Amino acid sequence: MNANLTELEMYLFNEGKLKEGFKHFGAHLIKDELNQILGVKFSVYAPHAKIVSVVGDFNGWDSRTHTMQKIDDAGVFNLFIPDIGEWTRYKYCIVTSYGQTIFKADPYAFFSDNRPDTSSKVYDIDGYYWNDSSYIENRKEINPFETKMAIYEVHLGSWMTKPDGTFHKYNEMVDYLIPYVKAHGFSHIELMPIVEHPLDESWGYQGTGYYSATARYGVPKDLMYLIDKCHQENIGVIFDWVPGHICKDAHGLYMFDGEPLYEYSDFQIRENVVWGTVNLDLGKGVTKSFLISNAMFWMDYFHVDGFRIDAVSNILYYLGNSGVGTNYPAIEFLKNLSYAIKEKDHSVLLFAEDSTTYPNLTVPVLDGGLGFDFKWNMGWMNDTLKYFEKDPIHRKFHHDLITFGLVYTYSERFILPLSHDEVVHGKNSLVSKMPGDYWQKFANYRTLIGLQFVHPGKKLLFMGDEFAQMHEWKDKEELDWFLLEYPLHERSNRFVRDLIHVYNYHKPMFELDHAPEGFRWIDQTNRDQSIFIFARFAKDPRNFLVVVINMTPIAYEHYQVGVPEEGVYEEILNSDKDIYGGSNMYNGVPLNTFEGQNHGYPHSIDMKVAPLSISILRFVMEDTLF
Repeated sequence: MNANLTELEMYLFNEGKLKEGFKHFGAHLIKDELNQILGVKFSVYAPHAKIVSVVGDFNGWDSRTHTMQKIDDAGVFNLFIPDIGEWTRYKYCIVTSYGQTIFKADPYAFFSDNRPDTSSKVYDIDGYYWNDSSYIENRKEINPFETKMAIYEVHLGSWMTKPDGTFHKYNEMVDYLIPYVKAHGFSHIELMPIVEHPLDESWGYQGTGYYSATARYGVPKDLMYLIDKCHQENIGVIFDWVPGHICKDAHGLYMFDGEPLYEYSDFQIRENVVWGTVNLDLGKGVTKSFLISNAMFWMDYFHVDGFRIDAVSNILYYLGNSGVGTNYPAIEFLKNLSYAIKEKDHSVLLFAEDSTTYPNLTVPVLDGGLGFDFKWNMGWMNDTLKYFEKDPIHRKFHHDLITFGLVYTYSERFILPLSHDEVVHGKNSLVSKMPGDYWQKFANYRTLIGLQFVHPGKKLLFMGDEFAQMHEWKDKEELDWFLLEYPLHERSNRFVRDLIHVYNYHKPMFELDHAPEGFRWIDQTNRDQSIFIFARFAKDPRNFLVVVINMTPIAYEHYQVGVPEEGVYEEILNSDKDIYGGSNMYNGVPLNTFEGQNHGYPHSIDMKVAPLSISILRFVMEDTLF
């Protein structure tokens, strides 16, 4: 830890170019040559403050005891306090320019008190021994756009709790979460925001401690251990990260030194009235340095694999409204963020949760884009769920809700999300959204998940969706694991597991996700029967799959499908099998082509098409027969 910022570092800080602010600000243990703790060095940026003191248990929270020294005109205050150590509770007592006394948590604190307490804690962030070097090196060699990516979105507080309803610690989750994720075949876990936040119901989206992994689930090194263990099992970890807005709790960043410091000064663009939050001013140098340093911190100390940026529309446009105006300074921040991350480690990924049509989000900064690797395809999600909520008898009138997504699917590199936002606040769970009787609801549900995994784009599925939880997400309770004792839910879960393993094994499902040659419609116009047929291709054009989706409860014993190649086709997955809860109408033997013109092809197969189902068929190349 540097004792003070040099003149150059202070310049970079004010310009938004200081990438390791956490080394200069916050509370840092000072040790001697024998590694014995001598005390703690505190440093805070509060340019509008008259007086800043450090208060805590060690001085009875008396602001008169440990007054900090203002070391420069820029507003940096420092103080070394001897004979205190790790776990010390503290805050900054700030006398504002207009004489008010306020108490603030440390913006750069590495750890915090557990809610409802709001103090910061001194923590030794160094010293964890990682065992993931082979994973990190392998990650750097992978092309993420041509490999499988199935993300499991997790809220740690409600995935699984202890019998008494309390939270598992990060390190305790290792024994439950990792085997579960691995058994299902997910490639990544996306953790909903785990920065310190005062209110459980905010799920971490209204943070106060950007450098502090929430104490709800243990200490920071416990989180390092969880991520380390994930990496050792070849599971990536993505952080849900919120650089756009903060909560207004008195101890947080809001009006940190009595005046707008990290947020906008202009009330009209600062206040998110609906969310009850305030927008950070991403054009301010100190805010940019704070946030870019924060990304570097999670990369350095927690080996994070990627950041999902929340509410990008609220960053691109003032108040998330294009009518109010494009926020060009914030857009420049996004570019700087991407450049800094990629310069440090090109294999760390950036995901945009964005509902706008702002162009070139997933184009590299040097090529004129914003530098995200992937964008959530909110249009696909909205259109697809809207379609599936229709009674099958009416779906023929809404056929374009499924086909339209393929018109723009190659305009960006997309993630197909079925996230927490779709199963909360009265929206119902996925299976409960589905029309029809109990059997039809589950058949529709399986077809929906199947469509997600065969459609171009990487995948994201929220916890509980993989076993058809009936209730929408209950953020104060664990998932309804007892449902797995019921056959239809156990079979639904088996379908999702098998589907993901099929996805992981077959290159046509992912290798050309972002290239037009990876997808070809066979029949996109059959509105009357609501049947969709297409092919997915790998780089080897003879390595392809044919997908047949029936969106109605009408079954067909003989249905002719034109296919790209003459030969043999083998059904590798059918959502209607009884092991998945279906009626068991499937194609159990290889299907040989015959000469017959269908869908513009000279060769066809005759197959069974089950009700409300998805069927995936593999073209059996000659060299793979026997």
